[in-house]
Amino acid sequence: MIRLVKRTLLAGLLLALAAGGWFCWRVASPLHLAAERVEFDVAPGSGMRAAARDIAAAGIDFEPWMLVVLGKLLRVEGSIKAGSYEIGRGTTLLDLLHKLTRGDVTQAEIVFIEGWTFRQMRERLNAHPDVQHDGRDLPDAEVMRRIGAQGEGEAVPEGWFFPDTYLFSKRSSDLDILARAHRAMRRHLEREWAQRSPQLALSTPYQALILASIVEKETGREADRPLVAAVFQNRLRQGMLLQSDPTVIYGLGERFDGNLRKRDLAADTPYNTYVRAGLPPTPIAMPGLASLQAVLRPAPSKALYFVARGDGSSHFSHSLEEHNQAVNRYQRNAR
Repeated sequence: MIRLVKRTLLAGLLLALAAGGWFCWRVASPLHLAAERVEFDVAPGSGMRAAARDIAAAGIDFEPWMLVVLGKLLRVEGSIKAGSYEIGRGTTLLDLLHKLTRGDVTQAEIVFIEGWTFRQMRERLNAHPDVQHDGRDLPDAEVMRRIGAQGEGEAVPEGWFFPDTYLFSKRSSDLDILARAHRAMRRHLEREWAQRSPQLALSTPYQALILASIVEKETGREADRPLVAAVFQNRLRQGMLLQSDPTVIYGLGERFDGNLRKRDLAADTPYNTYVRAGLPPTPIAMPGLASLQAVLRPAPSKALYFVARGDGSSHFSHSLEEHNQAVNRYQRNAR
């Protein structure tokens, strides 16, 4: 009986060693993939068991229980990160687990351009194949509520998102991306407002955001932005109309056909700065950092007018007479 017990224990030990050796071999061996590279997603809230099943179903040949056991042995079964992943040939099961626990996700990118409107942002998000479209059918106000925007002027989304290139894990929510862009704009606006020049013709950060959006649409030339900002602030300080074509165009919305007419300049809309004094009620686009900085630290200029020269730059004038001469020189004679 003792010999039988010893033989049984020895057989069991040998079997355990063999099983352990086989398991270690499988863990360290390259996984068989259905293609050169295989992509898979780990859904938020997934445990190791559910994630292992989804990964195997994506075209990676291994038994899901093996990943679960390996996670338990290394005590990381609760440490996997949600997101989109990609592995190539030569990846082992241990490599796969390390990737999951590090959150080594594949990334996509989306670019929001200075001067875009919120409508253009949403169109770009809605068309992106790697974005999860949680906010596609939500009205603007609900989008702002979902991303936690509750400050002054934030009930209307225009202008409240910082134009930049954003990297994100594939299948990230559009609301998460918008929240990042919104936090970035808040951060930049607060920092620049804290460093603002004294005696601005602006009393709140939101007014600065509105004026920065106008400056963004008025010129793309770096050197001209502080001067354009100075012109508008000088006009605000003297109670003059801003007379900015981009605000009129924004107010026309989809009615604008690319040709701004005299009747458009005379039409009374909240955004027509030819007929209404002061700033428009909201921004008209996403301003970039350079426009924010120009508005909050404008050039030391007393100019009240500017006109495009036709080469991307502008001519700045201190008097209406000088401005009319510049208009004749750069615009009327060019027609």
